[in-house]
Amino acid sequence: MTLQVDQPPRLAPALVAALVLAGIAVGAYALSATPGTGGRQAFALLAGAAFGIVLQRGRFCFLCNLRDLVREGDPRGALAILVALAAGAIGYAAIFGAWLPNPFGGRLPPTAHIGPAGPALALAALVFGVGMSISGSCLSAHLYRLGEGSPTSPFALIGALVGFTLGFASWNAVYVVAIAEAPPVWLPAHLGYGGWLVATLAALATLAALVLSRSRPVGAEPVPLAPSGVTHAILVRRWPAVPTGLLVGAIATLYYVRVAPLGVTAELGSAARTAAARGGLLPETLHGLDGLRGCATAIKETLLSDNGLFVLGLVAASLAAALVSGRFAPAAPTLGQAARGLFGGVLMGWGAMTGLGCTVGVLLSGIHAGALSGWIFLVCCAAGALASDALLRLRAAPDRATGPA
Repeated sequence: MTLQVDQPPRLAPALVAALVLAGIAVGAYALSATPGTGGRQAFALLAGAAFGIVLQRGRFCFLCNLRDLVREGDPRGALAILVALAAGAIGYAAIFGAWLPNPFGGRLPPTAHIGPAGPALALAALVFGVGMSISGSCLSAHLYRLGEGSPTSPFALIGALVGFTLGFASWNAVYVVAIAEAPPVWLPAHLGYGGWLVATLAALATLAALVLSRSRPVGAEPVPLAPSGVTHAILVRRWPAVPTGLLVGAIATLYYVRVAPLGVTAELGSAARTAAARGGLLPETLHGLDGLRGCATAIKETLLSDNGLFVLGLVAASLAAALVSGRFAPAAPTLGQAARGLFGGVLMGWGAMTGLGCTVGVLLSGIHAGALSGWIFLVCCAAGALASDALLRLRAAPDRATGPA
């Protein structure tokens, strides 16, 4: 891992960042004046911007946080994820109690990401985990790293479009064999809201204890109480785990109430589906796909959907945050970075299409909603990422051993 020294924001990047944020605000205001869906789309743009800032300032990447824990014993990112899962589960429980007071009635809460829990999901999550290990980030992190000028992220996102197309091509066969009979398991329907929430928080607390048991001391610079010190802590330094996780959970809850469950792949998938349809590469029928819950894809009829505006706000606001924090560092990609991004992106795209979402749409929003599919994705994705990372490190070990002394 390359260590970067936090520097105070310089004037020129700060001005560009201010202009970017002003553009987001103006765009949201213009959308809000549109009759019908304008208010929802304005909220999607602003929520995406808030999410992008939190991801960038908190370094909230599922792969990087897992890898930091395993390789370096740094628990901060993993704890941020667990806090986000707990905060969102509490928020969703409050919403479900108001919208669907009786969880035992056979109905599922509106639009919640409660996907089929079966072998196809396990395989998709495993492949997604391998893909994010190879490419260096999960899809949501590649989006915020676009704003940081990452040389790998553009290739990973291009690869994801290809992976989605391959996923559409293989969907019907996978659906018939492993998805059609897989049930969407909603845990509150079996445990009640109270039992589900207690079980979820207990599981997350157990994982937090395991994370802390593997952790090693991480040096922390004290934050001066002077206004300049607080400003530096907010704008430049990495945000602590608990505030980052709480903000992610809060954004996810509010976005579910106002727009839909949180997710970042619907626009990518829709773009791939539209391009595949126009190129004659899409099957005439995608069995059962549009009736399942998750990051839904559709043939695009408008320039930007709600999810597209969310992603646009995410990338733009992460650029602004990177400019202010000094992490905007664009670089020309090497051949290896391009290859890893493309190959890893293809695997993530296929996994996200087949699994109906990624670490945000299935794992985060699924666990928030009490879906067994979210936990399956968490376990299998982590297993794929850790196994792939171990193999990549083992492969690199002989090169280091035979290198110059």
